[in-house]
Amino acid sequence: MTARHCVIAALIVVGASGCATEAPDYQSILSTTPTTATTSATEAPEPVAAYLDRVGVSGDPVVAPDKMPDLTVTLPMPAGWQPYHNPNFAPGTKVIAKGETYPIAMLVALRLNGNFDPNEAVKHGYADAEMSQNFKRLNASTDNWKGFPSSMIEGSYDLNGARMHSYNRIVFATGAAPANQRYLVQFTVTGYAEKAVEEAPDIEKIIGGFNVAVPKAPPK
Repeated sequence: MTARHCVIAALIVVGASGCATEAPDYQSILSTTPTTATTSATEAPEPVAAYLDRVGVSGDPVVAPDKMPDLTVTLPMPAGWQPYHNPNFAPGTKVIAKGETYPIAMLVALRLNGNFDPNEAVKHGYADAEMSQNFKRLNASTDNWKGFPSSMIEGSYDLNGARMHSYNRIVFATGAAPANQRYLVQFTVTGYAEKAVEEAPDIEKIIGGFNVAVPKAPPK
């Protein structure tokens, strides 16, 4: 799994095993040099990062995605979970885990530069997941979420001899005026498929509590 996949894959498995030997390279996710490649119906699905790169959109990592002044991003942490630190993670990757391995939840935000159609971009949100080994889709949606263009996919796949279960959502959010800065927010929760029922209460709390919103203006 490449560094690019570790950061922006639709069902990334960042953490204790999946990408432990390779540091995520944020600058390689969205380059500043657009390409001219096109994707036909007979080619492999185009991941969202590749699509944004192709249309000339670059991205800068948000060092503290849960502390942005123009966009509120919430990642809840159930009892028994704790921040997970790994030197392979690039600055700005917010990770929580229960124990030393899985389940794990990750939050990444990129500040986007360049014009693009977010409703078109979300159509590429499934590609990385569906290219995972023996991927089986359980649920998916490209409906707007919290008022923002968004793509969600949930499924299971094989990783290092284990069957994994993962939920991934990408959100193209626009921050508060006057800047109206566009962001790509990615949220992923991954655990062992065989423990999905056991871990469901905590994971449902995290998924249900995850939120992206424009902060309210202070009272006049």
